[in-house]
Amino acid sequence: MIHMSSVSRLLYERVVKAGLCTGCGACAGIDPTGSVKMRSSLYDTVPDFGLRDERVLPELAWTACPGKGIDYPALYRRHYGRLPENWLLGHFRKIRTGFATDPVVRRKGASGGVVTQVLLYLLRTRRIDAAIIVRQGLPTPREASVVIAENPENIQAAAQSVYIPVPVLDVLTRLDPTKRYAVTCLPDQAAALRQMQVDGFEPARRIKYIIGLYAGTALYPAAIECLLRSHGVGPSDPVTRLEWRAGEWPGHLEIHTSGGKVIRSRKAYYNYLIPFFVTRASLQGMDFTNEFSDLSVGDAWSPRFERRGGGYSVVITRSAELEDIVGEAIRERVLSLEIIDPLKACDMHGHMLDFKKRGSYLRNRLKALTGGKVPDYGLRPKGIKGSRIGAEICISALFLLAGTTVARGCIRKIPESVIGPVFNTLRLTWKALSRPTKRKGLRTLKMECYEPSWLGTLKSNVEKA
Repeated sequence: MIHMSSVSRLLYERVVKAGLCTGCGACAGIDPTGSVKMRSSLYDTVPDFGLRDERVLPELAWTACPGKGIDYPALYRRHYGRLPENWLLGHFRKIRTGFATDPVVRRKGASGGVVTQVLLYLLRTRRIDAAIIVRQGLPTPREASVVIAENPENIQAAAQSVYIPVPVLDVLTRLDPTKRYAVTCLPDQAAALRQMQVDGFEPARRIKYIIGLYAGTALYPAAIECLLRSHGVGPSDPVTRLEWRAGEWPGHLEIHTSGGKVIRSRKAYYNYLIPFFVTRASLQGMDFTNEFSDLSVGDAWSPRFERRGGGYSVVITRSAELEDIVGEAIRERVLSLEIIDPLKACDMHGHMLDFKKRGSYLRNRLKALTGGKVPDYGLRPKGIKGSRIGAEICISALFLLAGTTVARGCIRKIPESVIGPVFNTLRLTWKALSRPTKRKGLRTLKMECYEPSWLGTLKSNVEKA
């Protein structure tokens, strides 16, 4: 017979086994024994609870799990003191666009080098002792891992985007209680970390600043396998280097192999992999702009910036302290940023904001109607029109079909030089056709708050046991 603590059992049955785990690493980071380990494969990153008696997790591991959903309304109130006025961007102090003034940092960054520059500035001004960052190429060129960087060289080595899942929060077991940290992480990880902080979890409180990345869609590592096969690269020619955003902004995926082959794929082209290998966290999460971070950073998509080149970021300060630090960095000419209107910031990412705020809710509801398990964030968009529901049914059907073994097997056989341009044309056509439906009412989006369905689950399971 399998024996587990109530929390471990719930997480295994209701999250991992139900296919909801986002691979954030929160449960491993909270585990007081340090025994829960994150395991990665081509199609998943999930915790291994071991299923033994000694695997006892505190209630916080359930409360802070973004896989089953986090109580967003309660977390807004506990962390910010109120609900957000802008439901697309969340709470914010100021919104800016710009770049790092150091040309090397800007060029190496995925979108202007702002994240790298802020971390370097925090380290230089002794506000932190180390930065917790994700670096591509560790332990192998095709993998990515968390690094605790205590010097500028290690921070700069981790510049660039990473589009595969990395369990950032299991790093909490490795933090020095005498040191102060900044962390870069995705929205689900930031929300889980903030939940730990407001609940008084001491290791989480060692993280002084949360630098949040905009997060639209990520890919399972199997996507790289598929791309290699479509270029005729087999297991006998291993990858020696991989960069997701190499070259001039917005960059291209660049892969080098030991046999001397170099694969370069424009970002707009390798996006064809998304329907086939998109992560579940990308489809079910409702947060695009990383609303529980202290500083949020993403690409500043604008025809004006794209014509200029060089890389531009949209930068949102969410805490008073980070606003002061960013202002200080601007005055010292470390960052070149100018304030923009929130509506412009929303327009830069209107398609993805809709994909997350309304699309994720609808996808979760559609999945629940067909008997699937879904996360519950305690938020429900108001006034969704029938046309928007119809569009999401089409999108969900596409993801469902593309995620089948047959579809993934077929796409491996089509050269990227063929499918990339075709997919990009179809993508742009769909965006143009669906724009009126997906943008309608988006600027004035309102949310209804309610009590998440999972709130009483732990107590109920303990009573049954």
